[in-house]
Amino acid sequence: MKTYDRGILSVYDLKKPGKRLVYYLMMLVVLIMACSMLYPMLIIFFNGLKLNTEVNSFPPTFLPSEWHFENYRTAWKYIELPLFARNTMFIFAGNMTITVIVLGLASFSLSRMNVPYKKAIGYFFLLTLFIPPTTYIIPNFVNLRDLGLINSFWALWLPAGANAFFLLLLKSFFDGIHMELFESARIDGASELRLFYQIAFPLSVPIFATLAIFVFATAWNDWYWPGLIMSSNDRYPLATAISKYVVNIRRLDINLRFAILSMVTMPPVLVFLLFQKYIIRGLNFGGIKG
Repeated sequence: MKTYDRGILSVYDLKKPGKRLVYYLMMLVVLIMACSMLYPMLIIFFNGLKLNTEVNSFPPTFLPSEWHFENYRTAWKYIELPLFARNTMFIFAGNMTITVIVLGLASFSLSRMNVPYKKAIGYFFLLTLFIPPTTYIIPNFVNLRDLGLINSFWALWLPAGANAFFLLLLKSFFDGIHMELFESARIDGASELRLFYQIAFPLSVPIFATLAIFVFATAWNDWYWPGLIMSSNDRYPLATAISKYVVNIRRLDINLRFAILSMVTMPPVLVFLLFQKYIIRGLNFGGIKG
């Protein structure tokens, strides 16, 4: 026999006229919100299928009068999208590795090890969340320049290990794991590093999957910082290449711009739709049920 979770309103509640009206109003609000989010994406996609004259015509039209799918073939050949997408995925892989190794071990240490003044350290990282990110762009650039990492992927990977929000999120997750698991493993002679990789990390797959989505979105959408520290075309991520070669180019037809933007917009949307359950599970997974 299947069991179902009770929703906000049950079938019995919907029989009451007042609650039924509230339910329909809620559904209307959700529908309006969904349409307001889908409308810009559909505009980008349909404008990529129009002629350039139709895109610039007034009043604007929603659907194209003629469907020109060849615009996408032309847009694909305009810039090396596979190269820039590969750089983006390379940046994502490095950032995720740094997140697991550096932030994972740091948060595990603050949560499950006897670190001196760990509460003060936790408050320090919490305090850094109130500092605007724009204030430490110049110090980061100067430090990376002095280290000789300009125009290197390490200039993008190393700052990923200093994300205070991810560290505190992982720490709060590790705090919810039963301490008895680690104590029994310590009695069996397991080291702290082994506790992390064989107990804490496997139990933390939901939260690391959530962070992977956030890291992917950052790597895919960030254009300013990579454009500041990268100076060669073969190292630009996708967002930086779009900014330099599509958005800031005047001679490119508008319909081709929309076609390129449409191809760049769809992958992160698909990633979110496929893995959205991990976001909710990772943010709400507070511990282990015994």
